[in-house]
Amino acid sequence: MSRKRSIRYIMFFIAFLFFTVFSLHQHTQASDSGKGKLVYFIPIEKEVERGLEAFLARTTQEAIEEGADHIVFEIDTPGGRVDSAGQIAKILQDLEIPTTSFIVNQALSAGSYIALNTDSIYMKPQATMGASGVITGDGNAADKKAQSAWLAAMRSAAESKGRDPLYATAMADESIDLPEYGAAEGEFLTLDPTQAVEVNYAEGIVDHRVALLNELSLSDATLIDTQPTFAEEIARFLTSPIVIPILLSVASLGLIVELYSPGFGIAGTMGLVSLVLFFYGHIIAGLAGFEAVVLLILGLILIFAEFFVTGGILGLLGVGSIIGSLFMSGYDIGHMSLSIGIAFLVATIASVILFRTIGMDKGFFRHIILRDQTTTELGYVSTVNRLELIGEEGLTVTPLRPSGAAVFEEKRLDVISEGGFIEAGKHVKVIKVEGARIVVREI
Repeated sequence: MSRKRSIRYIMFFIAFLFFTVFSLHQHTQASDSGKGKLVYFIPIEKEVERGLEAFLARTTQEAIEEGADHIVFEIDTPGGRVDSAGQIAKILQDLEIPTTSFIVNQALSAGSYIALNTDSIYMKPQATMGASGVITGDGNAADKKAQSAWLAAMRSAAESKGRDPLYATAMADESIDLPEYGAAEGEFLTLDPTQAVEVNYAEGIVDHRVALLNELSLSDATLIDTQPTFAEEIARFLTSPIVIPILLSVASLGLIVELYSPGFGIAGTMGLVSLVLFFYGHIIAGLAGFEAVVLLILGLILIFAEFFVTGGILGLLGVGSIIGSLFMSGYDIGHMSLSIGIAFLVATIASVILFRTIGMDKGFFRHIILRDQTTTELGYVSTVNRLELIGEEGLTVTPLRPSGAAVFEEKRLDVISEGGFIEAGKHVKVIKVEGARIVVREI
């Protein structure tokens, strides 16, 4: 009996040990699957610009405040502005939360640079990353100084996450020859998923989020999807390098046309709406503060006051205030200068055309330009026209050289000879009277 009891104890102990190990294994599996963890999914889509930067600043801060355990950036972008990519990279590098780039389609140019600043990279089977040469707005290669800075940034991003900087450099430097990866000399490197995994730029190839979360051991984590707000979407559109000069041109054109139009109509409304949209987009994107709006309003007031105060100083101050408010709102002085120049050219051309076709008889100018004339038809006479003197004869009392004085019926008058010199004491006859001008001829 004692022996049976001992066997039971041993079997019970083995069962208990098995159950404990199984429970620990299950607990480990649950922990490994990410149960109880929070994962933020943040999209990086369309062009890389300051609106995207503002969106990422907001969503990453939200993830930090909510205690996220991991942030996944779903990337599908053809690239964009280098300066904005640099600011986004700073945001990513400052994060203490683990980060992953999930390239769902393409991460080109500035997009590849952003991906390189995350802890890990996963790609869909059809995705690509690379082709990161610096191109200016007119489609040409940037100057050597800009290219050198960009190459250094690409290498630094790769090295910061333990990746071989050679391939990051080849993405931005076409002189590097890597024919085995489809980038012969003269071409920028673009990696497909297989190549990215081979050179340790990507940790794996996955088809969808579920597979990605399994790879990250976060299959049971709570997911938070973030999307740009409507205001952020509008801001991203309004701060586009293409849209900015259009908005400023429409604003200048609308306000110029309004000056030549009676009342306040469609043109003026379009101009004001364009200005409002410009500053609204830049304020939402975090590029402009309300001080820029105050400076704009001050400039408009000064220009309006110039129509009633002589001197031109107020007008110059007003124009300077408006231009200053635009530069305060812009993220690139060069691009803002180009946009303002385009708007100024449009306004100048419109002014010339309207002045030649309409003149200043209509619109705002009719209220500030004096058009009254003191004409004879309206009864205004500057001097008495003494036509009754024509034909009268008199005697010169001074020499006429050709002007002088003569007496007509005991009335001394200032006269002028018909052309030649006439001595004093000569008889003359009035042949013409034009206002105060009395023309005489020697008899």
